[in-house]
Amino acid sequence: MKPRYLDPYLAGIGIGVVLLAAYVLVGRGLGASGGFSAVVASATVAVQAGDPANAALAPYVQVPVWRDWIVLELIGVAVGALLSARLAGRLALKVERGAHLTADSRMLFALLGGILMAFGAKLARGCTSGQALTGGALLSVGSWVFIGTTFAAGYLCAPLARRLWR
Repeated sequence: MKPRYLDPYLAGIGIGVVLLAAYVLVGRGLGASGGFSAVVASATVAVQAGDPANAALAPYVQVPVWRDWIVLELIGVAVGALLSARLAGRLALKVERGAHLTADSRMLFALLGGILMAFGAKLARGCTSGQALTGGALLSVGSWVFIGTTFAAGYLCAPLARRLWR
């Protein structure tokens, strides 16, 4: 059975509606990397309570982590992804890979890619969703440079990725 995917244009409209709703209802855009920073900062403060070095973490710990907008957004993304996969009949424990990749090498590439993305998100002061969606919607010049660079890098790397997935 061939997996079913949402039409990309409809998905794009949906993301735009969600971004608009986030601004209207919460007053903030979308993003992900800030949620991980909030969880790590809160955990550090909880473990090292009373340490004066934690004063630098104060900007990240303005509200309890379970009430932080970005953390709640990440939980919603995970639940939504699970629900979407279930509704589309694609919910399964498997490693999707090309014929030229083993499951172990696919997992290694995924781990390395995740580490590079996290490093890049810190350098760029925001993740892909925060930079492209939120920054792009706010017409931030840096975000538009990021969007152009991301698309250019994607087009340059696509032949390599396509070879691995054939």
